[in-house]
Amino acid sequence: MASLREIVASSLDWEQAHATFDHAIEGLPAELRGKRAAGFPHSVWELVEHIRIANHDLLEFMVGETYEEMKWPDDYWPRSSAPADDAEWQRAIDEIHRETQALKDLTLDESRDLTQRIPRGSGQTYLRTVLVAMDHVSYHVGQIVAVRRLLGAWPSST
Repeated sequence: MASLREIVASSLDWEQAHATFDHAIEGLPAELRGKRAAGFPHSVWELVEHIRIANHDLLEFMVGETYEEMKWPDDYWPRSSAPADDAEWQRAIDEIHRETQALKDLTLDESRDLTQRIPRGSGQTYLRTVLVAMDHVSYHVGQIVAVRRLLGAWPSST
């Protein structure tokens, strides 16, 4: 039977009740990465980069020795609706993968009491912060799917 730690860690990128991050961006034509759908405030790129920035911030909040609080909302969203190039797009995806793995590793680390308060926080625990990361990514993955549907770029069979 899976431990609580394993269940929480696996929830960071499972595909059970909804698409994973990777599934949500799979096959998206490069020319649509920065396109905003009518009536929708963000492009897929803006959502991807926002996920990357927020995951990085949450991880740094938990483990960074020199963590500095970012300014909401300015520091959490990209300045441009589109990536500069394919390399910037890929760097964001790679960093999301790395930091998702780091969040999993932190969750699975039995030397860390997940119910302990984070020293630099105002009462947040490690478990709560990992759950915030999971929930946040899930929410924005749903938005990525919605943008793709509105742009006509989501597979019709899914």
